[in-house]
Parts: sequence; C-alpha cells; structure tokens
Amino acid sequence: MFTQARAFGLGAAALLALCAASMLTGAGRVAPGQVVGYLLGGEADGHLRMVVDTLRLPRTLAALVVGAALGVSGMLLQSVTRNPLAETGLLGVNAGAALGVVAGIVTAGAQTGGAYLVWALGGALLATGVVLVVGARLSPLKLVLAGAALSATLTGITTAVLVADPVTFDQYRFWVLGSLAGIPMELVASIAPAVVAGLVMAAVAARPLAALALGDDLSVALGHRPGRTRLWVTVAVTLLSAAAVALAGPIGFLGLLAGYFSRTLLGGRVGPRIVLSGLAGAVVLLGADVLARLIMRPYEAPVALLVAVLGAPVLIVVARSRAVTAFPDTLAGGRTRRASGLLGGGRRVSPSDVVPVRGRGWSVLVPVRSSVAAGVLLAVAVGAVVAGVAAGQSGMTAGDALRALTGVGEGGQVLLVQEIRLPRVVAGLVAGAALGLSGCLTQALARNRLATPDLLGINQGAVIAIMVAGTLSASGTLFAHWWIGPLGALAAAVAVFAVSGGVGRQGYRFIVTGLALTTLSGALTQSLLAWQGLGSATAVHSWSVGSLTGRGYPVALPVAAGLAVLLPATLALARHVAVLRFDEDVSAGLGAAPGRTRMLLLLLAVVLAGLAAGVAGPVAFVALAAPVI
Repeated sequence: MFTQARAFGLGAAALLALCAASMLTGAGRVAPGQVVGYLLGGEADGHLRMVVDTLRLPRTLAALVVGAALGVSGMLLQSVTRNPLAETGLLGVNAGAALGVVAGIVTAGAQTGGAYLVWALGGALLATGVVLVVGARLSPLKLVLAGAALSATLTGITTAVLVADPVTFDQYRFWVLGSLAGIPMELVASIAPAVVAGLVMAAVAARPLAALALGDDLSVALGHRPGRTRLWVTVAVTLLSAAAVALAGPIGFLGLLAGYFSRTLLGGRVGPRIVLSGLAGAVVLLGADVLARLIMRPYEAPVALLVAVLGAPVLIVVARSRAVTAFPDTLAGGRTRRASGLLGGGRRVSPSDVVPVRGRGWSVLVPVRSSVAAGVLLAVAVGAVVAGVAAGQSGMTAGDALRALTGVGEGGQVLLVQEIRLPRVVAGLVAGAALGLSGCLTQALARNRLATPDLLGINQGAVIAIMVAGTLSASGTLFAHWWIGPLGALAAAVAVFAVSGGVGRQGYRFIVTGLALTTLSGALTQSLLAWQGLGSATAVHSWSVGSLTGRGYPVALPVAAGLAVLLPATLALARHVAVLRFDEDVSAGLGAAPGRTRMLLLLLAVVLAGLAAGVAGPVAFVALAAPVI
C-alpha cells in the first residue's frame, strides 16, 4: 500500500502534467511556446488571449472542478453505504440531476448555469434520498441493481419529456455526452460555490464516516449520530453531483474510479481518502478530456464515453475483488430470501392451493392461484387488444372495434383495424411475451429479481447492432433486417460471458459485467445520436426507448415463430432451473447439470430479448414486471 505522502505526490504530479497538457492542446492554432510565454506574463495578440483565456483555461478549470466533485461524491457514497460499487452514475444520482435540468429547460426555460444548478439539485436530492433510504438494507449487488433500476426509471422519464420536445432534445443530445468544450468562465464561477460547500461538508463528515464504518452501534458509542451523518452526506453528495451535472452533463464511472484508486492506495483512512478521491477524479477527467481532443483531431471524442471505457474494466475488477465476492442474499435479521417463479420456492404450497380434476383413468392437480391468475391475465389481454385497435383519432368505439375485428362493419373501419392497428397490436403482444419470458430466465440465471436483460447489456447490444445496421442499410430503415437484434444481443452476451469468466455459481460477476457493458453501450449510443442529423437522431432516439410505430406482421411473425420454439424449450428446462437455488453439489446430485443449465438459460434469454428488441426496441421494465406479476 502506498504511503500517504507518496500517493498525494504522484497525484499532484499527474495533475500538474495534465494541466499543462490541457493548456497546450486544443482549439486554436497557437504554438505551445506562445501559450507558455503568455502564461508567464509575455505579450499576446487578441487571438492568443482568446484561445487561452476563453477556451483552454475555463475548460481546464471546469475539468478540475467537475472531476473533484464527482470523485469526492463517489467516495462519500461508497463510505456511507459501505459498498465499493456505489457511484453517482450507477446509482441514479446523475440521472436524477439530468432529469432536473431537462425539466427546468422544458418547464421554466432554464438556460443559465445558476438555473441548471437549482433544477439539478432537486433531481439529485430525490435520487440520493432514494439511494440512502434503500441502501442500508441491501447487499452491494442488490444496491447496484436497484440503483440501475432507478437510473433507468429517471432516464425513461427524461426520454418521455424529450420525445415530446425536439428542440430540447437537440440541446440534450450534445449536453448528455459530458462535454467540457465551450464552458465559459462565468459558468464555472457560478457553480464553484456549490462545489466548495460540498467539499467542506465532505471534510466535516470525515470523522463521523470513519465511525460509521464500524457499524451504527459503535458509531453511537463513539458519540456520533448515524442518521445525522447520512443526512449530512446526502446534502454533500447532492451539492457535488448536481453542480457537476449542471456544469458538464452526466458523466458516469468517475466516482467509482476515484473511490477505487483512493481505497487501493490508502486503505480505510477516510479523511485522506476524501482528498485523494477529489485529486483522482480531477486527474481522470482532465486526462480523458485531453485524450478526447487528441484522438479524433480536428474533432473531439465524447468525454463521457472515454471515462466509461476506463471505468467499465474497473467496475469488473471491483466486482471480482474479495470486498464483494460474497454478495449476501439476505434480508434484515439474517433471513435468507426465498426465490420464486422459475427460481423455485416462494410461497409454500398448501393442500388448498390445488384442486384435483379426475376423469376415467386419469387425474391432474390444477393449481388454483395460477389458474385464476392466468384467467385474469387472459381477460386483461383481450381487453388490451380491443383497446389497442379502438384507440386513435378515428372515434371508433369498443363495439365498432370488436365488429371490425371479425370483419363486420364499415369498410373503412375494417381496413383500419385489420390492416393497420391489429398488426401493431400483434407485434406488441409477441414482443411483450418475449420480453417477459426473457426477464424470467434472466432472473433465474442471476438468482435476483432485479436482474433483467435491459440491465445486463443484452438489450443495449441489440440496440447498437440495429442502429449500426440501420445507418449502413441502403433502405435507410432500422428494420430492414429484423434478425440484427438477436445477433447484437448474442454478441453482447458473449462479450459479457467472456469478460466475467462465465455465469458462475452466484451470477454476480456476470451481472456486474453486464451493468458495465450497459453503461458503456449507453454512452456509445448517445455518441451515435450526437453524430447524426436532428431528424435522424430524433427518429432513432424515439425507437431506442421502445416504440411500436409502423410495426406489423413482417416483424411480428418471426418473433411468434421464435416463441413457438423457445417456449416449449423453456418449459422443458424449468425442472432443472428450479433446483439451481441449491448449491452446486446438491443441484448436480439432483441431475440438473448446473453449468449446462445456466448456458441454456443464457442462450434462451439472449435470443428472446434480441427478438423483442428487433420489434419494439429496448422497452424497459417489461422484463422486470412480468416475472413479478
């Protein structure tokens, strides 16, 4: 382990070198010698002063401020939740701040840095509060999955706002990349007080956090109040993350990187780790910004994408470390959570839960709850079909829709229902069925009810594949080749499987690797959107959050055929899946072949998720909600 002086010395040296590189590279054709001479007090013309004072100096200072803020906020979250995987990007805090900024732009016309900060504070405070409320009861993996679900929820709300407002989306698609270019000195100055206040609060919280690391009881015995400490940290994290997002946009993984470096170099000393986390965050962000200016000259690479490229491997390393290798699957009080559905267990079955049905020479046990639930869901599905074909601007009633479905009624209504609306409804039904089954299989594979294809990189792989195919396709449509989705999902799953070293007995490495790939793929998707024209980017963005517009039988029938094959295969595998809740030896003794069963589960889940993404895009939460229902 590094000594404290050596760690700070290396960090300071790296920061000074990167500050020099930032001032000597970038926009404006000026020689490095001219910049050095001007900084040392030499004469300069108007062009040189503009390049240094207006472009490079504010950008360098912004990188230092944002990097330090995100680095310290990540370290604070890791300390207060006792979770080395905690980070503002992974836990939804950045998404909350981004939602606040978008809401401010749409509802109040926010345009200044101060206005961004106020709205970002509200969104970040909401997300941070949720994280700290649920974080005390969850294991590291569950907290990360819950944070990913929160982030997806907030991002979904943001997307819903942006789809309805193309002007705001045009601003958002560049801001969300986390660019530091073009930030004026006035904006840096307006955000700096919030960052300073957050850093001061972090310094004050050092001793209470050190006591909190020993547990709530010992913390109280040492004279601290855990509840007050968590509230104090909530405010500090909110100030720091909101200021960073308002200044440079949402940049993920930076807090994870800074916390990892400080913990690796200094161990558990909270005070020095706070300082080193801020230093490490500034070094990483400034280094990524300098690299962004150099690798694509005269253009710039997205800073958020470069930080994600650096952070994703670190997330996987942290997940594979001893600090989190034993993800407990327990509730408060030490009770082990029972799985349900394909996982087996769940509610205990009593004799009253089944009804025997007998005939001549045969008898079957009919599960009452399952039969009632199936009947209710079937009725809801029929109602949804009728509502789907009746909804629209034609003024058609439910009765008209039913008659049109059977071919009876006015010719125009029959044509509208059977040729336009019904194909879209069928596409939604088969895509939803594929997503629900894929979610059930993914949860069985990971042994966690929060694990879904949209959080494990599978959906994002399908999204990128379809976006690239649509861009390169001569037809110019995203759906020229529906089979691209499953191929992209399969490629993503293979990448996650290879990097994580297999699914494993607990599945946590596979889950965290999938989360890393999801975040990295999300940054790449946003980069692709920024490089396209507004019209094309708006269409792709609308599809990338899930849409059934223009879908019909040509894309629905292949998915239906896939379900006809994969559903029986899943049912045949269910008996083996049910015993995976036991340890490896017991499962093998019961004839489950755990390794082969997990591989088959993964393959089925990937193909189903890819088929659904090819029809409806990466619809969020269907795969999460369906198994729970």
